Amino acid sequence: MERINFEDIDIYSVLSSMHEGVVIADITGKVIFFNQTQGQIDDISPADATGKNLLDIYQLTPETSPIMRCLTTGDPIINEPMVYRTRLGRVCNILSNAFPLYKSGQLIGAITFSKEYQILEKVILSRTASDRPVAKISSNGTRFSFKDIIASDSQMRSAIRMARMSAGSPSPIMISGETGTGKELFAQSIHNHSPRKKKPFIPVNCAAIPENLLEGILFGTSKGSFTGAIDKPGLFEQANGGTIFLDELDAMPLTLQVKLLRVIQEKKVRKLGSLKEIDLDVKILSSVGQPPLKIIQSGSLRMDLFYRMGVVSIMLPPLKDRQGDMESLIAHFISKYNRALSEKVETISPEVAYLFAGYRWPGNVRELEHIIEAAMNMVGGTRIIHLGHLPPHIFSFAGKDAPKQVPVDPGPGHPPKNDTSLMEIQKSHEQQMLVNALIRSRGNAARAARSLGISPQSLHYKLKKYRLNRKAYADQKSM
Repeated sequence: MERINFEDIDIYSVLSSMHEGVVIADITGKVIFFNQTQGQIDDISPADATGKNLLDIYQLTPETSPIMRCLTTGDPIINEPMVYRTRLGRVCNILSNAFPLYKSGQLIGAITFSKEYQILEKVILSRTASDRPVAKISSNGTRFSFKDIIASDSQMRSAIRMARMSAGSPSPIMISGETGTGKELFAQSIHNHSPRKKKPFIPVNCAAIPENLLEGILFGTSKGSFTGAIDKPGLFEQANGGTIFLDELDAMPLTLQVKLLRVIQEKKVRKLGSLKEIDLDVKILSSVGQPPLKIIQSGSLRMDLFYRMGVVSIMLPPLKDRQGDMESLIAHFISKYNRALSEKVETISPEVAYLFAGYRWPGNVRELEHIIEAAMNMVGGTRIIHLGHLPPHIFSFAGKDAPKQVPVDPGPGHPPKNDTSLMEIQKSHEQQMLVNALIRSRGNAARAARSLGISPQSLHYKLKKYRLNRKAYADQKSM
């Protein structure tokens, strides 16, 4: 293969055509490259900027300029939000990345890449969609409804019942649950079960947006509010008539929580720099990653905002407390990735079932899906997911050693290719039946025995025989 000679590449042509603003300065801070995109952000022509010192172009100091700090420390500056003013008076709102430039081990300059507010907003709002598996998107921007929620667990069924009952009212709903428990799945389902389902569903991750951009993105901006500002509707205005979902609400700055409280109370929103108020008819959904009381006590969420946002409070249980749903969830993900990967997996081995039943699932349903998908990339045409197919992290998280090899699956109608005896196969099958019964009964010995058609005494004998601890499958917080 022919190697690329990077000396033959016109790197400045590449940087000139980038959609990000690019500035290169030498060790003194003098601009030696300034692309057209940066010129559009700053309203300065590249010709006027090149050759000048950065501090002569911007109303910044060596401490507030990312590129000057990078030149001072030699360290990169990643995703730093900035509001600054040029010497000509233009106010700019960007996200900046600065990187040191070295030659023969010596710092010779720095380069910055910048995205302005309007471009950044589009990236943030499209991030949620790009992070999910491809699925059919309806005209209102959603993918899911209540029929997509797999749940036989009593806590989950109760949460679904509350969500259905409150979907048609104008009252705000707060959904709490650990990461990966399905908070946005519930939010979309609520919207699609409401009279607003033909109107927009606008999700916004409050933790993903830099603090100094969040207010303008939520409430909008008006022309003249600052130099270069344009009339732009905020997300509340875009959601008018529909639903807005404020994910990770507790990541919102407390100062902005006060303004959000007023929007909820008055049912009006005012753009930045405007005196005019816009009437709102929006269903407000929000989510937090911990119990609301705990977040309030930590100081991340105002109590008065919780009273307004949590009129209906829905708590989603973690996967470790939903053992009754494990079998259905596993079957669902196996079916999903059989289609996606053209495999023919039927089930998981008894050893995998035992590992899953005692695992704490810190990533919840999202982690279970990831593990099934990862395993099914390793099965190589076999019908059963074995321990050796699982990704290594589950063993380290569970405090167990990963298996050294993957068992051979002989396939249907074929005897095992190893020396496994019939008695050992029967024992393995019996152990799997016991594990499945314990999962379904959530560790209740009497119910497990009835489902297997044996006496409680016989069940306890078999649990002892296979060293199965029924409490590992129980619905307990200490699991």
